[in-house]
Amino acid sequence: MGFEVWPEAIELGELFNEHGYELALVGGPVRDLLLNRPSHDLDFCTSARPEEFEPILRKWGHGFWDMGRKFGTLGAMKRREDGSEIGVEVTTYRSDTYDPDSRKPEVNYGDSLEGDLSRRDFTVNAMALRVPQCEFVDPFGGANDLQKKILRTPVDPEQSFDDDPLRMMRAVRFVAQLGFRIEPATAEAITNMVDRISIVSAERVRDELTKLLLSDNPHAGIEALVDSGLADEVLPEIPALQLEMDEHHRHKDVFQHTLMVLDRAIALETGPDGPVPAPDLTLRLAAIMHDVGKPRTRRFEAGGKVSFHHHDYVGAKMTRKRLKALRFDHHVVEDVTDLVALHLRFHGYIDEPWTDAAVRRYVRDAGHLYHRLNRLTRADATTQNKRKAQMFSDAMDDMEARVIELKKREDIDAIRPDLDGQQIMEILGLEPGPEVGRARRHMLDFRLDNGPTDYDAAVAELKRWYAEEA
Repeated sequence: MGFEVWPEAIELGELFNEHGYELALVGGPVRDLLLNRPSHDLDFCTSARPEEFEPILRKWGHGFWDMGRKFGTLGAMKRREDGSEIGVEVTTYRSDTYDPDSRKPEVNYGDSLEGDLSRRDFTVNAMALRVPQCEFVDPFGGANDLQKKILRTPVDPEQSFDDDPLRMMRAVRFVAQLGFRIEPATAEAITNMVDRISIVSAERVRDELTKLLLSDNPHAGIEALVDSGLADEVLPEIPALQLEMDEHHRHKDVFQHTLMVLDRAIALETGPDGPVPAPDLTLRLAAIMHDVGKPRTRRFEAGGKVSFHHHDYVGAKMTRKRLKALRFDHHVVEDVTDLVALHLRFHGYIDEPWTDAAVRRYVRDAGHLYHRLNRLTRADATTQNKRKAQMFSDAMDDMEARVIELKKREDIDAIRPDLDGQQIMEILGLEPGPEVGRARRHMLDFRLDNGPTDYDAAVAELKRWYAEEA
C-alpha cells in the first residue's frame, strides 16, 4: 500500500521509539491519507501514559496544550519551514466503559493498539499506521469499507451506539461529508436506537448538524437524517414536511421541494469575495427551514385547492424555537428566523412592480440579509413551468437593478428620517416621550415614500403631520 506519510509523523514516531513507546497515526488522518484528502491535524495513540510522553511533545513542538489531560490526551503544534503549522494530538491507548445515562466515558487505559481501535465509531476510522515503521493496521476491514464507501461499526452496532449515541449523528454527517452509505445492519441499529440521542447535549447535536450542512452534499445528509428516524428526535420539523399530497396532486411534496431549494440555494452561494461566500450556514439553514410552517397552516379549500396562509410567520416562530433549542448562536437564530419570515416578501413584485418606496422598504427590512434573502427567494421558485420561472427570474433581476440604481442616488442600506429626535423636539417644542417616537416613525415613513428631502421640506411635513395629529 503506497502513500506518502507526513514527515512530522515519522519524526514523532522515531522520538517515541527511542523512549521505548509505541506510536500510531489513527482515525481520520489515516482515512484521509487513503482518500488522498488533505489533513492539517494529526491524531495519534500510544502505549505511553500522558506523564511519560509529555516531555517528548514539549521538546518536539513550538506549542503545547493539555486540555484533554483527564482523557489521556495531550497536544502540540509545530511550525514548518514554509511558515505553515501542523497540530498533533496524542492519546494513551484507551478501553472505555460507559454509563448508560451519559455518553461521557469512564477512561480506562488500554494496553494494545487493536483494543484501542475497537472502541472507535466506524471501521473507516478504526485503521492505524504504526510510526516510524509505517506498518498499516486494519483489524476490522476499514480499507475495504472505505473502497466500498460504506459505514459500519467495528463492534456490534447496537453496542457501539448504546455506548455513544452521538455516533449515530456522525454516521449521517459522513454520508453528507464523504459520500458514504450506511451499511444495512448499522442503519437498522440507528433506527432502533434513535431515542438514545436524547442523552446527547444539544450543543453536540448542533455541531454535527452544522458539519452536515456545511459539507459538499447536505442534501444526502438530510435525507439520511430523516430516513434513519434521527430527524424525528433532533429536527422534527423536517420529516413533518413529508405531507400527503391532495388527491389531484396539485401541490408539491414539501420535503422534496425543501431539498430542491437547499440545492438551488447552495448553487447561488458565491466565491470568497462575493456577498454570500460558500458554504453559508445561515442560507442553508434558512433553505431547510423556510417551509416548516406549512404542515400547521395547510387548509383544503373549495375546488380541491390547498392553501398555506401565513406559513412564513408561523414557520419563523417554529424556526426560532428549534434553533434556540439546538443552542445555535443568537445571531444565527435571528438571521435564519428573519429569512424564513421574509421569504415570501418578493412575490408581490411579479404581479405589479413596486414603487421606489416599496423597494426601499424591502431593502430596509432585509438589512444585512439582503443578498441571502434574494438567493433564498430565487431558490424557492422551483416551478416546472418555464414561462413562470422566466417571469420570476426577470422580475428579480429588475428589482435588483433598481436597488443598484437607487443606491447610486441615496444610502438605502441605512435609511434614517431626515430629522433626528433632537430636531423633532426643538421644532415641535416637545419633551422626550412617546410623541417624539411617533413623530420619528412618521418621518421615517415619509423618507421611505419620498426619498431624501431637504431640511425645509422635512420641517414642513413634520409640522403638517403634527397639526393633523393634534
